[in-house]
Amino acid sequence: MATDHSDSDTGEADDERGYVPTTEAAAPPVVIPHGELNEDTLRRVIEAYVLREGTEYGDHDVTLEHKVEQVLAQLRQGTAHVVFHPDSESIDIVATRDAKHRQ
Repeated sequence: MATDHSDSDTGEADDERGYVPTTEAAAPPVVIPHGELNEDTLRRVIEAYVLREGTEYGDHDVTLEHKVEQVLAQLRQGTAHVVFHPDSESIDIVATRDAKHRQ
């Protein structure tokens, strides 16, 4: 006869080890003020961002240095910000849509 592995309080099934899956909400992204990152780290974050697929600039060539400077200017102007995603442990640069994210 099979063992009942359901939690009588929640009705959720668990596995043979007694694990009951949880439905934790995803951790919200954390805005990282770019000024708090050291210069080398910030440059590497920006380079990783501009080198990703989908960040091409069209038919004309734009140097990596120029792309980095453009993103750095956006960070300084407050039109973009650095975001850390705790669940995926990844960093991204996103457009600022809300004044509360501006420095």
